[in-house]
Amino acid sequence: MIYGSIHHEDTYSFLPPRIRQALDFARTHDLGALPTGRCEIAGDDVYVNIAHYTTGERSEKIWEAHRAYIDIHVLAEGTEKIDVSLIERMETHPYEADKDYVPADGAVTQTTIMRPGDFLVCFPEDVHRSGVKVDAPAPLKKGIFKVRV
Repeated sequence: MIYGSIHHEDTYSFLPPRIRQALDFARTHDLGALPTGRCEIAGDDVYVNIAHYTTGERSEKIWEAHRAYIDIHVLAEGTEKIDVSLIERMETHPYEADKDYVPADGAVTQTTIMRPGDFLVCFPEDVHRSGVKVDAPAPLKKGIFKVRV
């Protein structure tokens, strides 16, 4: 897991090129103005899903991990909490390859409060649960970048 701001691009020059490509896109495009759904960047190697939803109770949200892609959550509007835990500390369920989805259950290791311009990189070993309300349920818009491993 890496947490930071898209506005500190010099700090993250050590990151692999595809991750930098996603962060550069987030910095140079208004994610809030993009339509909901998939937006192509570099085919299946790097793309972004624009999501618009309302945050809610932790108990309403699901834990997930991925094997084929790294997730990079970048908030455009609103706030949310994202819970993270290492995969070896979680109870995982069968991998759904067609969705690149590993469902999981377990306890929170780390919680990050996301605000516009913040990013959170979740690697395949980082089980995450997004969309958790900060104070009260509220709408948000974000980009979930998918970077092929």
